[in-house]
Amino acid sequence: MTEGDAGATPIRPLVAGNWKMNGLKAALSEALAVDEALAEAGPGVAADVMICPPATMVMVLAELSGMGGLKVGGQDCHINASGAHTGDVAAEMLADAGASAVIVGHSERRADHGESDRIVYQKVLAAHRAGLTAIVCVGETIGQRQAGLTLDVVARQLANSIPDNATAETVVVAYEPVWAIGTGMTPRPEDVAEVHLMIRERLCARFGTDGAGMRILYGGSVKPSNAVELMGIANVNGALVGGASLLAKDFLGIIDAYRG
Repeated sequence: MTEGDAGATPIRPLVAGNWKMNGLKAALSEALAVDEALAEAGPGVAADVMICPPATMVMVLAELSGMGGLKVGGQDCHINASGAHTGDVAAEMLADAGASAVIVGHSERRADHGESDRIVYQKVLAAHRAGLTAIVCVGETIGQRQAGLTLDVVARQLANSIPDNATAETVVVAYEPVWAIGTGMTPRPEDVAEVHLMIRERLCARFGTDGAGMRILYGGSVKPSNAVELMGIANVNGALVGGASLLAKDFLGIIDAYRG
């Protein structure tokens, strides 16, 4: 288990799988295999585990899983609870389907749909309105990293995407260097440590004890071969996993970083 800062209460890590736009009903067998493995391991896994499938599968997975404590989340939500927003999903709908959390501000949403920090902020409020934990994504592009702007970019996203009433129970932060997502590239451990430390310091300065207790996940080409190293870095309280969460054996290989 990792700690937020010196003397802080240990933070229970979270390993969350983001299936993105992947997975038909047949893929549920992979998620259920994870749930079964968690049930067998019992307290041997010192982390919470979540899968965020496509919206079409949230209700089915929530109804079928849970034997091993597997949690279910959504991948995005609209800022409104209802209305004329064809194709969108409200946070209340995700909660009604059995989700306990929702990812907001993922780099692919920011890039593909032009989501600003302000929109992400409103989606965090929507998640809280529905009783969901918001997994708030922040991270820099390769151009921003090469220009030495990583800390500035992440700090700005943190400040502008998270509301003042956030708590350790209602917000999880996920640092995802955009250039590492799906590329197989990962930052050096010292680079991850630097960003996560800055995030922790900003959270503590703004939210006090809650900031010290907020989980900060690392996301960006996490796989079984590098999970132990990445999860062992100070202020890394788990992972937001993309492609490696689609297959049970790969996802469980990452979860193994938290086996006692």
